[in-house]
Amino acid sequence: MKQPLEGVRILDLTRILAGPSCTQILGDLGADVIKVERPGRGDDTRGWGPPFLRDGDGEPTTESAYYLCANRNKRSLSLDIASPEGRDILERLLGTCDVLVENFKVGDLERRGFGWEAVHARHPGLIYCSITGFGQDGPYAGRPGYDFIIQGMGGIMSITGEPDGQPMKVGVAISDVMAGMYACVSILAALRQREHTGHGRQIDISLLDAQVAWLYNQAANYLVGGEEQEPQRLGNAHPNIVPYQCFATADGHINVAIGNDTQFQRLCRFAGRPELGEDPRFATNSQRLANRETLIPLLQEIFAARGTDDWLDGLERHQIPCGPINSMSQVFRDPQVRHRGMLTHVRHPAAGDAAMPLVASPIRMDGERPPIRRAPPTAGQHTEELLDELLGLDAEQVAELRGRGIV
Repeated sequence: MKQPLEGVRILDLTRILAGPSCTQILGDLGADVIKVERPGRGDDTRGWGPPFLRDGDGEPTTESAYYLCANRNKRSLSLDIASPEGRDILERLLGTCDVLVENFKVGDLERRGFGWEAVHARHPGLIYCSITGFGQDGPYAGRPGYDFIIQGMGGIMSITGEPDGQPMKVGVAISDVMAGMYACVSILAALRQREHTGHGRQIDISLLDAQVAWLYNQAANYLVGGEEQEPQRLGNAHPNIVPYQCFATADGHINVAIGNDTQFQRLCRFAGRPELGEDPRFATNSQRLANRETLIPLLQEIFAARGTDDWLDGLERHQIPCGPINSMSQVFRDPQVRHRGMLTHVRHPAAGDAAMPLVASPIRMDGERPPIRRAPPTAGQHTEELLDELLGLDAEQVAELRGRGIV
């Protein structure tokens, strides 16, 4: 089946996670993604290990798990854009592409003749997407952007972690991931608009902007409630719903998410404490929120009396939202995760063509996931192929460029 973005070509000048996660989604949807990497080094994340993918003899390769997570469905071109010849090749490649995605520091590409205004003048139909830590303007624009720093500056660490513990980052580089998603959505919108106007757009995505944007209800709690209700760290508890948190059981932990008063009453009946559901202090969510400090210790004692499986079975039978806290190994053994095909495999040349496990795209259309057409490429894997296909350079010309370190 033809993929939605088939026929769209992306020139990917990004590295690390925010940009590569954006272009991976575009690649999953069928776009031809050309990942430009520095000769001899490649994407920085190729060295972010262990763990590294193992070859056919079981020995570690230079392909890190971190790099592999965000670079499938791409072709890799080794190119030194610091050299005049490399910039000439880059310019010629731009003429074959629909979208440029870059995450250089503000001003770096402009100094090389590839800023938005210069590129737009030469290629008015090209969509130009920049992903940086702080955006293209403002007092922080020149600073490098790292997810950990952005999580702290953007507020999420102030509301993550135990009340009496340190502020805590999210365990995945979520500012990077969300910036990549916002960039992807913006590119898709710009492609749609170009169908009517013929002109590209400049897209300016900031990790800090994205981080502030996905504070959602917590930001609204502050903006509506004022400084006297500024959100605080609550551990696994919810700022607006009670009980909605993790509870220790006799042999582990369980997540319970009570979304309405009827569910709370069913919980109390199943727990053998129906009077709690009728207690005026706990009868409504607003009352439970006001009396959180009284209710939660009572529930903690109740949950500690039974094992996790007993709670999960009983709460599910009574249609009370709950779930286990799975380790990674449990996640990929979960019957729903397995049924939905979220673990997939692809052959990789560095692994001796052995099947390499990958997390699948969560996108489904007409009941099917986008196919993995290409494994995450080795550095420069498709250089000859791309220079021949797009620019008409023969093997001798490519060999000459390679001998001079340009590709």
